[in-house]
Amino acid sequence: MQNFKRFFSTLTVSLLCLSITVTAQAEGTLNDYEQKLKQTQDEINTKEAEKNSANEAIVKVEKELQSLQQSITASQNNLAELEEKIEDTNKLIEQKKIDIVKLQDKVFQREGIMKDRLVALQHKDPTNIVIETVLNSENIADLLSRIGAVATLLNADNDMLNQQLHDIEQIEIEKKEITKQEESLKEDQKKLADKQAELDKQLADRNKVLADAQKKYESAANGLTAAQQDQSNIQSQMKNFQEKIKKEQAKAKAVAAKLAESKKKHAAVTVAAKPKQEQSRATQEPKPVAAKPKEEQQKSSNNNGKEFYVKSTAYSHEDTASDYTAMGYNIKENPNMKLIAVDPAIIPLGSKVWVEGYGVAIAGDTGGAIKNHKIDVLMPNSKAALAWGVRTVKVRIID
Repeated sequence: MQNFKRFFSTLTVSLLCLSITVTAQAEGTLNDYEQKLKQTQDEINTKEAEKNSANEAIVKVEKELQSLQQSITASQNNLAELEEKIEDTNKLIEQKKIDIVKLQDKVFQREGIMKDRLVALQHKDPTNIVIETVLNSENIADLLSRIGAVATLLNADNDMLNQQLHDIEQIEIEKKEITKQEESLKEDQKKLADKQAELDKQLADRNKVLADAQKKYESAANGLTAAQQDQSNIQSQMKNFQEKIKKEQAKAKAVAAKLAESKKKHAAVTVAAKPKQEQSRATQEPKPVAAKPKEEQQKSSNNNGKEFYVKSTAYSHEDTASDYTAMGYNIKENPNMKLIAVDPAIIPLGSKVWVEGYGVAIAGDTGGAIKNHKIDVLMPNSKAALAWGVRTVKVRIID
């Protein structure tokens, strides 16, 4: 009866410790996942802000490019119109040059005629010409006719001289006009070329700004995609972990239910056997042995706070055939829990024990080689167990 109570108490403590261990580990891991989710969400928010900022910059630059392209188109249209104007002006200049050549030819021809007439006038006085005309006239009608002819001749020379002077002056005017138009065209061409160069420079600058903005947008978009993928992975891991915790909790509940059922059955058996035990006690003399449980209880109580040295080795779930300890702990699923294998005669199972260099652990397992003052500490894996080696350590039974 006493052994069953001790075993039941040990199992209860084991389940409680297991529940506390699983809950603590679960809370720590869930906190880690939540922290990672917060970090990825912050990164997502940052990347979204960068993406939106880059997109706004792209929209702004595209509007500027559209306006700039309109200016370039207008400039190109102006250039085309100016080129057409230049072509027309060049044609006009060429025509003026042809007209000048013709005028120059006329002037040259008049110069020859005028030279001949000047030579003739130098040899013959105009007054004598008039006298000869009057004397040689046959009658009044002939005289009038001759006088008219002389006047016409003299007027013609005068008109020729005036036309000559006018044409020479016109030639100079046309030359100046051509020079003026050529200079104006050159100035217009330079202004338009400068404006076109400035527009081309602005276009190149805007295209560079656009390329930089697009690069930032792509970088932010890629970063956002990566952060969202990380978030999805963490959420998936968190979900799997929560499902695992639910399964562990379900297992613990199932074991607790079985223990409760066993306790009820044992209680029923105890109640049924109690009258027989009382009858047996009434017919038998008390024996000194009856005081033994009290002595053992006193001995167990005396162990609390006791310090002594033991020989310590180490093991892990990788080194055992079963994943469960003598008290039902699953050390494969909880490889990091603090647990030691003991000789129950030295350290009672279920005790809380401080181990030098290891920490506070549960005495939750036994072993064929664990006898007398020897313990086996649980490590996460075989490598860690080998690293622990064999050492002599101080232990203190806490509870």
